[in-house]
Amino acid sequence: MDDISVLICDDSALMRNLIGRIVDDYEGLKVAGKAENGQDLLNKIPELKPDVILLDIEMPVMNGVEFLKERKARKIDIPVIILSSIATEGAAVTMQCLDLGASDFITKPGGSSVTLKISDVSNEIVEYIAAYGGAYANSKGKQIPDPDYFHHQIKLKEAERFVIQKKGEEAAKANIIKKTDLTTSSLWSAPKKKEPVNLVPEREGGKIDLIAIGISTGGPNALREVFKMIDPHLKQPILVVQHMPAGFTQEFAASLNNICPLTVTEAKDGEPIVGGHVYIAPGGYHMLVEDRALGKFIKLNQEDQRNGHRPSVDVLFESVAGIYKNHALGVIMTGMGKDGAAQLAEMRKKGAWTLGQDQESCIVYGMPKVAFEMGGVQKQVPLKKMADEISALAREHLTK
Repeated sequence: MDDISVLICDDSALMRNLIGRIVDDYEGLKVAGKAENGQDLLNKIPELKPDVILLDIEMPVMNGVEFLKERKARKIDIPVIILSSIATEGAAVTMQCLDLGASDFITKPGGSSVTLKISDVSNEIVEYIAAYGGAYANSKGKQIPDPDYFHHQIKLKEAERFVIQKKGEEAAKANIIKKTDLTTSSLWSAPKKKEPVNLVPEREGGKIDLIAIGISTGGPNALREVFKMIDPHLKQPILVVQHMPAGFTQEFAASLNNICPLTVTEAKDGEPIVGGHVYIAPGGYHMLVEDRALGKFIKLNQEDQRNGHRPSVDVLFESVAGIYKNHALGVIMTGMGKDGAAQLAEMRKKGAWTLGQDQESCIVYGMPKVAFEMGGVQKQVPLKKMADEISALAREHLTK
């Protein structure tokens, strides 16, 4: 098997080394090289030929935004993941980076001790490298492990840290707990291939009054692909849960609004749900539908995370299944994990129309895969055809 090669670009030597250690700690990943600014990065790409780039934004000589502009001009197709602390305060700059072709972003922990807290986002770093770098490496003919392989390692390392913590610092220093003591059989088992369930809906599909979309890793660019091609005359409202940190979804909605023929906004608690409008769940809030005498309204809350997320796709789909039953369309797209899968199956059980993004076009075939195996996906669709498929179903099953 081949390794996914990573090129790290950050003006801090300490940060480059810390990120490099995270990458080197995982089998199947390797550091191709390090750059201290955008110009240095441009100079090293032809020689190192990485599968993915981790890019800081604020740097001397050539910053991250300037690099992305030059990358676009030179038609460099290597995926770029933004890893920057400015992303925490500068959501607009982050969205500009996505507009310029960055694949996704991770926010460095804030504060003066950011270098000490970078391990807090190590799982995200590895997952995003595995997803975007893996997809690119596969497209170039490399033989690399699938994302489950790296997810497996993450779980083992989490278990290792937990065991060491329980045994105490002295036991750890004495090297009593070793990696070889942590086996897949005792701590975590890799997922086994499952055959899809033949789920029989309780009722036939009816008219579509609402469309609900759930998406995660790979989502920012996938949603751009969908919403720039969506039917401008679509009558139904669309509710979207994209896993994204608090403080970014308003700018993300604005960026989608610039390319979508429909109006796209960040959802607000208590606002009425109107047709032809796209509502993006705010980061840090679950989004539900509330049925009142005067119509349907957005409801937001900050209850506990579900499936490790808030907003959670499962929370939205559960709400839609309960209120709309067979008068809805549920769509699950690229993303790691299983958020949304169980409740998409519940939507399908109640007779709702459902779509899942197909494996070939997913950055991570996780959420759609689990939903398909649970019988929740009525039809699998490539990303390039998703807008047309949604639009066609919405037109065909429109409530008069």
